[in-house]
Amino acid sequence: MRTTTRRSFLSTTLGSTAVVSFGSSVPGMWLQAAAHQQDKPADNVLVVVQLSGGNDGLNTVIPYQDPLYRKHREQLAIGADQVLKIDDQMGLHPSLAGFEQALQAESLAIVQGVGYPDPNRSHFESMDIWHTCRRKDQQREDGWLGRYLDATYGSPGRQGASDAIPALHLGEEKQPLALRAEKIRVASVQSLKQFRLAGGGLRQLQEVIGKAREDRDVATNPLLGFVQDSARLALSATERLEHATGKYKSKVKYPETPLAHKLAVTAQLIHSKLNTRIFYVTLDGFDTHARQAAAHAALLSQLGSALQAFMEDLREHGNADRVLTVCFSEFGRRVQENASAGTDHGAAGPMFLLGPRVQAGLHGDHPDLENLVQGDLQHTIDFRRVYATLLERWLACPSQLILGEKYPPLPLIRS
Repeated sequence: MRTTTRRSFLSTTLGSTAVVSFGSSVPGMWLQAAAHQQDKPADNVLVVVQLSGGNDGLNTVIPYQDPLYRKHREQLAIGADQVLKIDDQMGLHPSLAGFEQALQAESLAIVQGVGYPDPNRSHFESMDIWHTCRRKDQQREDGWLGRYLDATYGSPGRQGASDAIPALHLGEEKQPLALRAEKIRVASVQSLKQFRLAGGGLRQLQEVIGKAREDRDVATNPLLGFVQDSARLALSATERLEHATGKYKSKVKYPETPLAHKLAVTAQLIHSKLNTRIFYVTLDGFDTHARQAAAHAALLSQLGSALQAFMEDLREHGNADRVLTVCFSEFGRRVQENASAGTDHGAAGPMFLLGPRVQAGLHGDHPDLENLVQGDLQHTIDFRRVYATLLERWLACPSQLILGEKYPPLPLIRS
């Protein structure tokens, strides 16, 4: 015990029952969670849906009347008789029935041609740019949402500093860089059921510590005290979460898909008293280099149906007006289909905002198919303008503080 580090003690004692992971420190986030007693829910909530792999935006928001679209995509082009028409020029992929319903309900904003100057076609580098708003020659140890969390919750006495868990990542994948902060530790939760089961492991940990403290050699061990306090606070927060969600019921039937499961948990947590402001989930599989048609259709169907159920759930429980969901991908795909009936890494693509308070419809110009750069669509809107809109118009945070520069917000959200 004398030579045990904090990290090794926690990992070996909790073992496989530890289903909550942290950036680098356990007690800080759980200290806030265990101490938080407010019943008032957080104001606006932002849900981020990351479409990993590079979503083919040209077959998601489709210029179905443009002859160049059909020329470049003899196999992959979606016909005018198939698209879900937005207007007489643009339409949604036929698998996005959930998005069409949101659009008809004036709850879907489609931002066209989103990207950044000098685009990078590497999944890792481009995603890092989206996550941090910085290039690789700049310091980027934290993400844009992490900087927001530090600015809002990182100092005592600041707005929301006592909130329990300001942000959550739901899923088994590595926590997104966008959430990395200097002062705030963001938890990653695999599932609500597993999160509840963690309470058993935490109780076991407390018993182990209690026995260890009977040894006079470790009775005053500061590491042991640190772990004991951490376990107690984590157990308290776990019990609070179970209590907050245990009575939750919904008439909405979610699809049996991974994204739908994550969003169902998100809806429960939004309805709880944890005052979490940021939820982050991922849908992977959009790297469609070959045989794209069926795979892309299935992914978009999962996306649209999961978000449709999620929004119905929010409305049922009176939470819809304070939740905004944003969907993005690290880049779009090439305009020209490849020889494998797929598309390769591209540049600009659409972003989506869903919620009752969005300015519904198309925003910005669709990139010109006659004016390509190395076979890619040129972006017409910098993604940081969308971030600036989310920060200023939804999260009430000065965007320049987070983004490093001033980017004009877009008219995407109704006041």
